[in-house]
Amino acid sequence: LRSYPHSAVLDGAGAYLLRWGRRGSALALRLEVRTRGYVGFGLSASGGMASADIVVGGVERGQPYLQDYFTDENRVLKKDPQQDYHLEYAMENSTHTILAFSRELHTCDTNDKSITESTVRVIWAYHHKDMGEAGKNYHGSNRGTKSLRLLNPEREEVSSASLPYFDLTNKDVPVPDKDTTYWCQMFKIPVQHEKHHVTKVEPLIQKGHENLVHHILLYQCSSNLNDSILDYGHECYHPNMPDSFLTCETVIFAWAIGGEGFTYPPHVGLSIGTAADPVFVLMEVHYDNPSFTEGLVDNSGLRLIYTPVLRKYDAGVIEAGLWVSLFHNIPPGMPEFVSEGHCTLECLEEALGAERPAGIQVFAVLLHAHLAGRAIRMRHFHNGEEQKLLAYDDEFDFNFQEFQYLKEERTILPGDNLVTECHYSTVDRIRMTWGGLSTRNEMCLSYLLYYPRINLTRCASIPDIMEQLQFIGVKEIYRPVRTWPFIIKSPKQYKNLSFMDAMNKFKWSRSEGLSYNQLVLKLPVNVRCSKTDNAEWSIQGMTALPPEIERPYKTEPVICSSSSCLSCSLFLTLLCIVYITVSTIGNTGPFV
Repeated sequence: LRSYPHSAVLDGAGAYLLRWGRRGSALALRLEVRTRGYVGFGLSASGGMASADIVVGGVERGQPYLQDYFTDENRVLKKDPQQDYHLEYAMENSTHTILAFSRELHTCDTNDKSITESTVRVIWAYHHKDMGEAGKNYHGSNRGTKSLRLLNPEREEVSSASLPYFDLTNKDVPVPDKDTTYWCQMFKIPVQHEKHHVTKVEPLIQKGHENLVHHILLYQCSSNLNDSILDYGHECYHPNMPDSFLTCETVIFAWAIGGEGFTYPPHVGLSIGTAADPVFVLMEVHYDNPSFTEGLVDNSGLRLIYTPVLRKYDAGVIEAGLWVSLFHNIPPGMPEFVSEGHCTLECLEEALGAERPAGIQVFAVLLHAHLAGRAIRMRHFHNGEEQKLLAYDDEFDFNFQEFQYLKEERTILPGDNLVTECHYSTVDRIRMTWGGLSTRNEMCLSYLLYYPRINLTRCASIPDIMEQLQFIGVKEIYRPVRTWPFIIKSPKQYKNLSFMDAMNKFKWSRSEGLSYNQLVLKLPVNVRCSKTDNAEWSIQGMTALPPEIERPYKTEPVICSSSSCLSCSLFLTLLCIVYITVSTIGNTGPFV
């Protein structure tokens, strides 16, 4: 099974196991399914049967079979005239069917889905009967979908069975019967007397709450606190929350729904136990309860596995992108709207120039948005020249967000620019979508895991709000600003409305939305450049211009190959050999 280093159970009953691994320009897959009938596997943009790339196989009367199919937009299953899935072996015993096959990542076939580093929505199905001549047997309820990253780079897993750990878990938190709740609980790190490295962080999600717990953030808090703040949790961002929560600004770990545990590379660890390390941490759990279910009680959290055997580098986290605020907004009815958050060259010049002129090494990135998110890219510019994307997900799935390990560590230098580019769709919305904490609001963030750790925790931006309001005709607001959201003074049609109400009152069309998008991407931005303990670099609050960048981002050309293309290449090769042979024979004279 070394050819298949990755695995995932696709169903809740453990009946369908997928193993896979990259093999050059192809992907090798092995399905182990509890059935003696057919097994179906597919790739889908939506997670449904419409416009899907499907393969069906099994063993019937001792004979293996594998067939490449696709579905149209009406979910009608059709045989693909270009067969790109290649059976390697098939087995069947008294309980299970095992299929091993491969497929090129890019096949030239319009009926196939290209396999990239983006999220892949895998669909699966099986039946107790084979695909016989009598017709296609419907799989019934034996089907489902799961989001995966099939091209995750290899990572070295170090056995953590014998290592010590500690858990940070909520204790019987009553989840309110409301759409969105952020719950905060303070903890004290138990390892304090000497330096250790956390090597792995695992989510501990209460069974049955997999869709309730949307994300967990772990913040470092002021070390000047005392144990009295550990007594109870409270809603985050609440007027009555404890003042101690305001000292917790530095994100040290992030987990989001669908993600698994995170293992640090062998040369890097999250440092605990020294004066510079967290003593008190705040765990923020985002509960997503759109059905307003009552009586929910949660005990989810995180497990941190650590070692006294120190690694070479301490890890840090930088939050980059759009600072979460109402100044980030998206018009309704837009099939495509792009927002950009800037980790500006001014912030990186100051922070890295002072702390690490040789640069930092990024080794993993978590891309984060909410329900309207469709794609996210982390663009990197050095001396004004665009580098290869730092990270991307062109098939973003709100329900599957985890750190992406970079294939190669990336150096970020003073004066570089990082742009978090988020693509949204609001075609099903009739009101503005605002930047905010609810999953019905939006975010556009990247969390960068890097080493060595420096004193930079946030590198973000906010677009200028007044120029946004001028687009809809706002001329003047009441000053000084005493209310939030602030109130508009003129023109008459917006008088005494909040700027949120004015934006919703404006009659948005797709052409207006497109013009607004082009404007927003060119606006000056307010720089956010933060240190630990609520301190700030001097550039914080300054205005900067976004870099001159090419829009839209031009993706790298895909080199595709398929069985038919390979046949063409083989034919051409044979033709060349025949031609050379004939030419050689023709040019050879008699032996003298």
